[in-house]
Amino acid sequence: MCDHDAKKPLARFFPPEGEAASRTSSSRRQRLWELPANTHCPVIGVCLPLGVLRKLVNKGVRGQALADDYEIHVGAVAECANRNRISNLLQDALDQRYALVLLRFKEARSGEAVMQLWRQAIAQGDVAGAFWAALTHPRSDFLVQDTVLREMHMIQHQAGATTRIDHARYLELQEENAAMAAELAQSQQRHVRTLADKARELEQVQAQLMAARAELVARESKVAFLQADMAELAASVPDLEARTRLKQKLDEAAQRLSARDAQLAQLRQQLAASTRQLDALQAARPADAAVCEEDAAEAIAAAQLVDKTLLCVGGRSASVASYRCMTEEAGARFAHHDGGQEHGADLLDANLAAADLVICQTGCISHNAYWRVKEHCKRTGKQCVFVENPSSTSFSRGLRQIAILAA
Repeated sequence: MCDHDAKKPLARFFPPEGEAASRTSSSRRQRLWELPANTHCPVIGVCLPLGVLRKLVNKGVRGQALADDYEIHVGAVAECANRNRISNLLQDALDQRYALVLLRFKEARSGEAVMQLWRQAIAQGDVAGAFWAALTHPRSDFLVQDTVLREMHMIQHQAGATTRIDHARYLELQEENAAMAAELAQSQQRHVRTLADKARELEQVQAQLMAARAELVARESKVAFLQADMAELAASVPDLEARTRLKQKLDEAAQRLSARDAQLAQLRQQLAASTRQLDALQAARPADAAVCEEDAAEAIAAAQLVDKTLLCVGGRSASVASYRCMTEEAGARFAHHDGGQEHGADLLDANLAAADLVICQTGCISHNAYWRVKEHCKRTGKQCVFVENPSSTSFSRGLRQIAILAA
């Protein structure tokens, strides 16, 4: 209730009984200027925000009101006492603003139903529209209006107390917010410094990455140039791969030859000693002359392998080491060709040309390699032994046979 209504007699707020009865029997909603005078202040104060109220008053006076909020409120309440331009604008604004609430209250058929809807609005915490709808409802008598007005008065008191509490809490929150804002500013500064440090680190890493990529590109270009040079060199030298393998084998043979020089000297000494011993045995035991002659023939045949290059064509890959060992124990240099499985025909021709003796294991070579070996040995007159079974025992027999042929 406003101060300007405080000293007015209560009698003027309540019309006579006949007028009250005629109002409750009507089906038309009451207008703002038809409400009791003590309702105008809370209706204007509760149902219309100050900004909306100022716009309506400015529209009503067809200009700009130069009054403060309190004076605007007091003037609007005074204009509600009768029907005029401003009270009509306020009536229309309230009906439009709370049209949905008015539609809901329209279902009420008695004062008790109006009060029930009003209490529901209080429970839900949305009383502005319900306040306007309850006061202007056709079934709202002066008892309903007075009850609604009293309860709205208490709600305003409670709202004021709550507002004071909220204001105190608001001040506390402002202080809290200021502290948090200061802390946030410090955190943002730390964050900015951290971002700057990370940005510098990222720039350094990117620079290192670019340098590494440039170095990689340079190395790849160098490798590409070297590969192109190697390809050009390989194209300019025919059979480079075969010659390379042959050179490797020759180097290995030279190493083995140097390692066998001492063994060759020792074998020669043993041969001389065996010859002397044979001569002594022949002189001492004429009856064993045939046996001694056979042993002497084998010794002489074995001596023919010394310092010779023996080429083994074919044979099992797992037995090549055994072939080599037996050949070198006999004093000869060992060379091997697989007979066309991996080694090419050009390498076979080179090995045949470099060999003094040949053992060809026919069961493990190609037809092309077989005919190449046979044709070469026939054309050059080289001793060649053909062995069918590629075993170490067969190779040993072939080795003795070619030693006898070489003798």
